[in-house]
Amino acid sequence: MKRILVSGSAGQMGQTLKELTPFVKEMFFDFRDSSDANITDQETLKKIFQQGNYDYCINCAAYTNVEQAEKTPEPAFAVNAEGAKNLAKACKDHGVTLIHISTDYVFDGTKEGPYTVEDATNPINEYGKSKLKGEQYIRELLDKHYIIRTSWLYSKKYGHNFYRTILKKVSEGEELCITDEQKGCPTNTETLVKFILENILMENKPFGTYHVTDGKPMTWYDFAKQILDEKGLTDKVNLVLATNYRTFAKRPKNSILS
Repeated sequence: MKRILVSGSAGQMGQTLKELTPFVKEMFFDFRDSSDANITDQETLKKIFQQGNYDYCINCAAYTNVEQAEKTPEPAFAVNAEGAKNLAKACKDHGVTLIHISTDYVFDGTKEGPYTVEDATNPINEYGKSKLKGEQYIRELLDKHYIIRTSWLYSKKYGHNFYRTILKKVSEGEELCITDEQKGCPTNTETLVKFILENILMENKPFGTYHVTDGKPMTWYDFAKQILDEKGLTDKVNLVLATNYRTFAKRPKNSILS
């Protein structure tokens, strides 16, 4: 039986894994959140890995507040970079394969077409820089790894994300002002979880970096419209195209992953 540690289990990816893994045979999943497996704490990780006898570690732990990371980057780097480094070290010491979730924000968004895994990285905000640093640590320290970059990740059931925020605003009667200045591929956490289960844990794909999305490029405005259409809410809310969209952190115009 394969033994798999899941760090960051309280987030939307971890919750989706919890929902889908009971149907997976011959695998034991040890779900840990930041309260009992803080990836920034090396000593705690050492004890967990010494006792766990794991074959894989799926790292779902991440600092994802892009705006706050731009103002105070230290917490983002602590989790996304140093935390990933700590996990890579622990995995190396105990012969564990690391499966790490990364992001489209490692790219600058200036390319006209979709980004491939061979394209040069060049993050334009602190969040993206912290995630890229985590990738670099993993590649330097650990041969047995999978880095999975995804785009605009969301869960319909769990966490704070664009999908759930749109529906919350609608329920509160708010007008929706959404930008079309950025393009990406919204990706359901279920897609990512199934890729990990079916292509890595069951088939043992070659180690390396992968891009995984739902494959349909769109703007945030398009995505909001799709959500409203899906829920039959198009006629019940005022969806406005925001022409003066401003954020504190720079964001890549093109986040489409091939």
